[in-house]
Amino acid sequence: MPIALVRPPGPALDRCALTYLKRAPIDIIAAQAQHAEYVRTLTGLGCRVQGLPESSLPDAAFVEDTAVVLDELAILARPGEPTRRPEVDDVEAALAEYRPVARIRPPGTLDGGDVLQVGRTLFVGTSRRTNGPGQAMLRALVAPLGYAVRSVPLHDCLHLKSAASTVADRTLLVNPAWVDPGVFEGFETLVVDRGEPFAANVLRVADALLMPAEHERTRARLEQRGIPVSPVPFAELMKAEAGVTCCCLLVHS
Repeated sequence: MPIALVRPPGPALDRCALTYLKRAPIDIIAAQAQHAEYVRTLTGLGCRVQGLPESSLPDAAFVEDTAVVLDELAILARPGEPTRRPEVDDVEAALAEYRPVARIRPPGTLDGGDVLQVGRTLFVGTSRRTNGPGQAMLRALVAPLGYAVRSVPLHDCLHLKSAASTVADRTLLVNPAWVDPGVFEGFETLVVDRGEPFAANVLRVADALLMPAEHERTRARLEQRGIPVSPVPFAELMKAEAGVTCCCLLVHS
């Protein structure tokens, strides 16, 4: 049973850091209700949900960016947005119960949302939030554990997982407008519906996927491939440039 570390959105969510989206009013009550439905869906998919302490920081609900959790090690990130760095402390205390902990140090920056694990390969996005020194530090930490790190160029999106995520053991869902599918050589890639650019961000739990209910056409493509999908309402959270992967940290037992 995987453990899902989560933190509900706080009242400061509408002051979240945005990079590519224009700021739009966020209904905090609706966002909290959508997060609660997300948590119920995680439970229904077999996760044991563990809550993190509430936070007044605007982006604190997006816990994925604070760490990279492998079977052998938890690596605390150093978010590229300075206002997000205090979020890491609570996550460190929680992860230390389950894994040895290492940390990305200055001048490195790394957001967990830029790290896509596919087997023993870590694809790492070069974004506004993750820099070269951060990638080099990650590589130094994981190479002795047998992981390969591949750097991935991005454009027009916040994180690598905005543009690509896993839907099966060797299959990725990709938005080719934001990342070149060719960088995933050796893996099968499926393409999102052109009208749903944010649909490439899905959360795989066991053999099922959790994805925003708003991405109906891409969901249909996945279901046609025999991949079960659990849709959740996510419209308010997406105004904060959030995806379904970023609202939890999965710790596999």
